[in-house]
Amino acid sequence: MALKIRALPPVLTALALVALAPMSAEPLQRNARAEPAPASTPTTTAEAAKPAKPKKPHYENGIVALVNDTPVTSYELQQRMALVMSTSNIPRTPEMEKKVRDQVLEQLETEVLQRAEANKNDITVSAVEVDKYMKEIIDDNHMSMDQLKEILARGNVQIATFRAQLAAQIQWQKAVNDHFQGRVTISPEAVDAEMARIKEGENKAHFSVSEIFLAVDNPDQDEKVKKSAEGLVSQVKSGAQFASIARQFSQSASAAQGGDIGTVYDGQLAPELNKTLEAMKTGDMSEPIRSIGGYYILVLRQRFEPEGTKIVENKPTAETLPAALPLGRVLLRLPPKAPKDYVEKVMQIAKSIQQAIPSCDWAQANIQKNVPGSLYFPLGQVRMADLNDQTREALGKTEVGGVAEPFLSDAGIEIFVRCEKREIKQVAWKSPTRDQIEQQLFNEQISALARRYNRDLRRNANIETR
Repeated sequence: MALKIRALPPVLTALALVALAPMSAEPLQRNARAEPAPASTPTTTAEAAKPAKPKKPHYENGIVALVNDTPVTSYELQQRMALVMSTSNIPRTPEMEKKVRDQVLEQLETEVLQRAEANKNDITVSAVEVDKYMKEIIDDNHMSMDQLKEILARGNVQIATFRAQLAAQIQWQKAVNDHFQGRVTISPEAVDAEMARIKEGENKAHFSVSEIFLAVDNPDQDEKVKKSAEGLVSQVKSGAQFASIARQFSQSASAAQGGDIGTVYDGQLAPELNKTLEAMKTGDMSEPIRSIGGYYILVLRQRFEPEGTKIVENKPTAETLPAALPLGRVLLRLPPKAPKDYVEKVMQIAKSIQQAIPSCDWAQANIQKNVPGSLYFPLGQVRMADLNDQTREALGKTEVGGVAEPFLSDAGIEIFVRCEKREIKQVAWKSPTRDQIEQQLFNEQISALARRYNRDLRRNANIETR
């Protein structure tokens, strides 16, 4: 059994990267103008997609760290910082740059060690493998390679920086699998025992959890690691994507899945982690928690009630809508006589935006700023009787605080957002299959071994930070 990790970088979680490139010939810019402008036909020519060559900074050859005599240059650090901040939606402020710098530098130092270890064992990554991962990213986001290059170029990030990060992730995963191949086996008895333990937890609440884990390898580093964890929490609260931050900085194998550790039941985690989860609501993020091995930041993606709990579902309909609702309206404008395939692409983008919007406040702060050619209208309290049939029908299928399916109108493609506080739906737990349990046990074991492997590399290394 191989570790099932998909090394997709944080580009996947940035709304702007998901949504914008296909809609406009003008690539994404963080401070995009807010004034209305029709979206133009997506760029397809190689010339338009060619990234602008960044000016070489004067510090390109400066060395910021030596890792066993292998240098990490200022240019490498600046490029990786630009990649992290532009694709993770981290605000480009001096304070955030200072926080990100130390974290990114540590990551680059670790990558040097991991690369050397993999090379020592003749583990390599081919351009074909990197191309395959990049294609998965592009396909998942309904993008083209030209559009990806445009987005990176707008952030002054070379495509080589993006490929280098991908290659480093793939190579390390291959090294971990190679190093522990044959050492991790999950016996049928272990699966049986876990199934019996899960059955004992059927009458308990379950939690789908994502994590960021920062190891404390030396007690003297405790305060430093705690501050790093607090900095990550601050970044997420400032608008950064949790999954992106987890992929970049978490030191657990779950980092490659954006921190997703699956589902645990009440009492399964360490007491201090479990106590925090019990007090959280779906969608909450914790402050850093000191536990075994280091600091954890948890996000409760979904709370499940005990198996068999009767959940009453009231399916929304147009008839159940209140007489008036607080609404927001997102409009993606279309050029005159837009071709059918273009409209279909923009509709796909609109659906991605719909899934990404958590609230009206978020939409007002982010959509118009990051989506060229888009408009956001805070409509306030609106009487349903004043809306047309098409809008009422779309809203009738949404839940309290939800986002309606996008639809095509004479104005463009529209998305309506209900601005009430979202209701947290109750969901009953359903036990996993035997295969799922086996994979979970395998991932837990190899994750612990991989952390130890990485910790030993750093302990035995000579790292000089400048």
